[in-house]
Amino acid sequence: MTTFELVEYDDPRAVELRRLMDVEMSARYEMHLISDAALEAIGAALAVDPSTISATVLAISNGGAPVGHAALRPKGDSWEVKRVVVLDSVRGQGVGAGLMNELERLTREAGVTRMVLQTGDRQPEAVRLYERLGYTPIPVYAPYDVVLPQSLCFEKVLA
Repeated sequence: MTTFELVEYDDPRAVELRRLMDVEMSARYEMHLISDAALEAIGAALAVDPSTISATVLAISNGGAPVGHAALRPKGDSWEVKRVVVLDSVRGQGVGAGLMNELERLTREAGVTRMVLQTGDRQPEAVRLYERLGYTPIPVYAPYDVVLPQSLCFEKVLA
């Protein structure tokens, strides 16, 4: 059984999961083929200021190891989902859905009624998860619209 733990954004376990995500996304999006200037622009668009994070959640396996991560930050009248990662070893076991449900719970508790997120066209499993959970496509929003043409954005209005 997976449990969920609210942690600080700089929790070492959270930092390590984000590092693993960066490695995977660099390979998927062939970042080694991108110019330094473009990489800098992409890095700026994807950067997360820890002081803006409203919540960071870790998924913890029944053995006590962190197996997933997700965070939330305010974006206008919505909260934006950031840095969702689930380890390969537990993909397909409901960890991603559990993380998203926990983020939705936290968002509702804060009185926020809309969540948005950005993912990419080389992450079909993420797109399937978001669609299955009731997220609907929206136009790509800033800053992703300028530097990440492969972006896909979604929203979910919470009841």
